[in-house]
Amino acid sequence: MNEASLREKLIACFRVVFPRLAESSLPGASVATVVAWDSVAAITLLHVIEEEFQIEIDMEKLAELDSFEKWAAFLSAETQQ
Repeated sequence: MNEASLREKLIACFRVVFPRLAESSLPGASVATVVAWDSVAAITLLHVIEEEFQIEIDMEKLAELDSFEKWAAFLSAETQQ
Protein backbone atom coordinates (compact mmCIF):
# COMPACT_ATOMS: atom_id res chain seq x y z
CA MET A 1 0.00 0.00 0.00
CA ASN A 2 1.40 3.38 -0.91
CA GLU A 3 1.78 6.19 1.61
CA ALA A 4 -1.02 8.33 0.15
CA SER A 5 -3.64 5.57 0.30
CA LEU A 6 -2.50 4.57 3.79
CA ARG A 7 -2.95 8.13 5.04
CA GLU A 8 -6.30 8.41 3.27
CA LYS A 9 -7.56 5.24 5.00
CA LEU A 10 -6.15 6.42 8.32
CA ILE A 11 -7.91 9.78 7.98
CA ALA A 12 -11.16 7.90 7.37
CA CYS A 13 -10.58 5.92 10.59
CA PHE A 14 -9.88 9.07 12.58
CA ARG A 15 -13.03 10.71 11.17
CA VAL A 16 -15.12 7.79 12.46
CA VAL A 17 -13.73 8.17 15.98
CA PHE A 18 -13.37 11.97 16.01
CA PRO A 19 -16.18 13.25 13.75
CA ARG A 20 -16.04 16.79 15.11
CA LEU A 21 -12.44 17.37 14.05
CA ALA A 22 -11.86 19.11 10.75
CA GLU A 23 -10.22 16.81 8.23
CA SER A 24 -7.40 19.31 7.80
CA SER A 25 -6.53 19.04 11.51
CA LEU A 26 -6.39 15.24 11.61
CA PRO A 27 -2.71 14.88 10.60
CA GLY A 28 -1.79 16.98 13.65
CA ALA A 29 -4.12 15.13 16.00
CA SER A 30 -2.67 13.68 19.18
CA VAL A 31 -3.64 12.89 22.75
CA ALA A 32 -2.26 16.33 23.68
CA THR A 33 -4.31 18.24 21.08
CA VAL A 34 -7.64 16.38 20.99
CA VAL A 35 -9.71 16.64 24.17
CA ALA A 36 -11.94 13.76 23.07
CA TRP A 37 -8.94 11.39 22.77
CA ASP A 38 -9.42 9.48 25.99
CA SER A 39 -8.93 5.78 26.75
CA VAL A 40 -12.28 4.81 25.23
CA ALA A 41 -11.51 6.75 22.04
CA ALA A 42 -8.05 5.15 21.87
CA ILE A 43 -9.50 1.63 22.05
CA THR A 44 -12.24 2.51 19.57
CA LEU A 45 -9.63 3.90 17.20
CA LEU A 46 -7.55 0.75 17.54
CA HIS A 47 -10.54 -1.43 16.62
CA VAL A 48 -11.56 0.78 13.69
CA ILE A 49 -7.99 0.68 12.36
CA GLU A 50 -7.74 -3.09 12.84
CA GLU A 51 -10.90 -3.55 10.81
CA GLU A 52 -9.98 -1.08 8.08
CA PHE A 53 -6.43 -2.37 7.61
CA GLN A 54 -7.27 -6.04 8.31
CA ILE A 55 -4.49 -6.38 10.90
CA GLU A 56 -4.25 -7.31 14.55
CA ILE A 57 -2.58 -4.82 16.85
CA ASP A 58 -1.17 -5.72 20.25
CA MET A 59 -2.97 -3.70 22.94
CA GLU A 60 0.40 -3.04 24.57
CA LYS A 61 1.29 -0.82 21.59
CA LEU A 62 -1.67 1.45 22.29
CA ALA A 63 0.20 3.68 24.76
CA GLU A 64 2.84 4.45 22.11
CA LEU A 65 0.29 5.22 19.39
CA ASP A 66 -0.81 8.59 20.71
CA SER A 67 -0.88 10.68 17.54
CA PHE A 68 -1.96 10.50 13.93
CA GLU A 69 1.67 10.57 12.77
CA LYS A 70 2.67 7.73 15.10
CA TRP A 71 -0.25 5.66 13.81
CA ALA A 72 0.79 6.45 10.22
CA ALA A 73 4.40 5.37 10.87
CA PHE A 74 3.29 2.21 12.67
CA LEU A 75 0.87 1.23 9.89
CA SER A 76 3.44 1.97 7.21
CA ALA A 77 5.86 -0.43 8.88
CA GLU A 78 3.15 -3.05 9.47
CA THR A 79 1.84 -3.01 5.91
CA GLN A 80 5.34 -3.29 4.44
CA GLN A 81 5.80 -6.71 6.04
